[in-house]
Amino acid sequence: MARILVIEDEADLREVLQYNLTKEGHRVTLVSTGAEGLRATRELQPELVLLDLMLPDMSGTAVCKTLKKDPVTRDVRVIMVTAKGEEIDRVVGFELGADDYVVKPFSVRELLLRIGAVLRRKDTPSSDLIEFGDLRIDPAAHRAWVGGVELALTTLEFKLLLTLYERKNRVQTRSVLLSDIWGIEADITTRTVDTHVKRLREKLKGAGRYIETVRGVGYRFTESPTEDGDA
Repeated sequence: MARILVIEDEADLREVLQYNLTKEGHRVTLVSTGAEGLRATRELQPELVLLDLMLPDMSGTAVCKTLKKDPVTRDVRVIMVTAKGEEIDRVVGFELGADDYVVKPFSVRELLLRIGAVLRRKDTPSSDLIEFGDLRIDPAAHRAWVGGVELALTTLEFKLLLTLYERKNRVQTRSVLLSDIWGIEADITTRTVDTHVKRLREKLKGAGRYIETVRGVGYRFTESPTEDGDA
């Protein structure tokens, strides 16, 4: 089981989380402010942080940004737990490096399942490297290289790359990507997906050719893109 740090200012919710996480066998530490959370993360090195976004002293997004910039804490998994469930909130959370995003009110059972999924990703043996042409991906470590040079990918960009690769040669619609990567179930403007694919291609440089645009539909990971595949 894992050491989990809960950064949450609602006392009742802290008690509920402590009870259920402890029951699952996890070692739980509770704090109520962002400053305490940053200090505890550095000192305890938890496997996972449950992070509320609306804290009394600083925003949860600022906490996450600080954690991901600090070499000591940047590899700690973060699940944001918040009442802010709009598309832009989710996008910002993932851009800052969150591993998952859970909207209040939530089912405790669902949260436990999501925690388990995030922890399993970290515990997966890193020997299962993916090699595809110039591209190399380490799913467990959330790292990727092109031509031996490591890429500076955000958590969301890495999830997008890995999802497209795992479904290679199959077209992924924008709505499917929104649902599976951003957790957004809505018929909304698709610029969010297009913008992130564009950024990912730029970072992949030559290997960006593997991500093919299927006009009017979505994207596909392929070794042999069509002539207008990067459109």
